[in-house]
Amino acid sequence: MTHSITLDLPEAVYKKLVEKASKNGKHIEEIAIEKLAVPSPEDIPDPLDEFIGAFSSGIPDLGLNHDKYIGEQIMRELRNEQE
Repeated sequence: MTHSITLDLPEAVYKKLVEKASKNGKHIEEIAIEKLAVPSPEDIPDPLDEFIGAFSSGIPDLGLNHDKYIGEQIMRELRNEQE
């Protein structure tokens, strides 16, 4: 099943779609559908959500900012930094 939708796009967005469609030999609608079909980060379930509240870390915002803390730790490890 398909559905139709009409969108009013800003000129800059439309031009980018036209350019990408032309470059890839596709119709502008195909490019728009491809872009809309990609899930945004908030649509992807976070595998760490099940652990929120499971233990006390002493970090008050760990539940909200765990990705930030994990990224910081990975960077420290890559730089061989000691805590």
